[in-house]
Amino acid sequence: MYRYRKGFRWMGMGLLGLIGFAACNNTPNKEGVTTDKDSLTADSAKMAYLAKTGTAPKPPEQPFMADSNKLYVYLTFDDGPQPGTSNCYNICKAQAVKATFFMVALHQQRKRDGKQLVGMIRDAYPQFLLANHSFDHTMEHYKYFYQHPEMAFDNFMRAQDSLAVPKKIIRLPGNSGWVLQNQVKTSHLVSAVAHRLDSAGYNVIGWDLEWNFNHKDARPVQSPEKLAAEVDSAFSRHNEHIRKNVVILSHDRMFQRPADSASLVKFIQIIKQNPRYVLETVDHYPGIKK
Repeated sequence: MYRYRKGFRWMGMGLLGLIGFAACNNTPNKEGVTTDKDSLTADSAKMAYLAKTGTAPKPPEQPFMADSNKLYVYLTFDDGPQPGTSNCYNICKAQAVKATFFMVALHQQRKRDGKQLVGMIRDAYPQFLLANHSFDHTMEHYKYFYQHPEMAFDNFMRAQDSLAVPKKIIRLPGNSGWVLQNQVKTSHLVSAVAHRLDSAGYNVIGWDLEWNFNHKDARPVQSPEKLAAEVDSAFSRHNEHIRKNVVILSHDRMFQRPADSASLVKFIQIIKQNPRYVLETVDHYPGIKK
């Protein structure tokens, strides 16, 4: 009888151990839902990330699939952060459209809220994409800059670090050149730095259309209706660098005044009225190296 009770006692202790193990590995959460150990570990990692960075970790990026029945428009803003950047950001956000900001690292340092604006755009992906437009915009000495390709390459790398640019996408200051998968198409002046960037895995994005501005006061030249008609014409006449894709160059400073901000709103609204048009960020341009 004693031996039976002793065996029963050890069996009971074994059952308690199993129950305890199960409790450690399957813990009801506050809603009463059982969570396994792996889930708890993942949740703990998320909590640690949140505590460290102040932001929740972003979900994995979903693969992009172009719709062959659509026409893609890439609205891009150059030279920020500068007066007008916050207007561009707020307008595109309110209109729920995507845009790409090619930014200059030196302007981030010179503008009082420069770092905040850069961070806002960087953190707003996938609606907005932060891209590289050099450290100092060549200080407007374009010829000298491109005639020294290693110096120019280092300038872009410095901007990549300073701005914490998330993707290897660059626009050349003062030149429309293209570097994509198995493609380098540029002027002779920028060819050397373009090939240097290509060898380092970078993309270079040019443009198909420009929303011109008056260099005296940085005000837009074309009306929203005129620019929208140019987009229609580029598609219908096949004047795109790659069919069914039109990249528009504009500059942040063009939209610092209320009337000019209203022009940006109007242009976006016209584009949105066409059911075939899709406003997208340039990391989804065809041929981009991932």
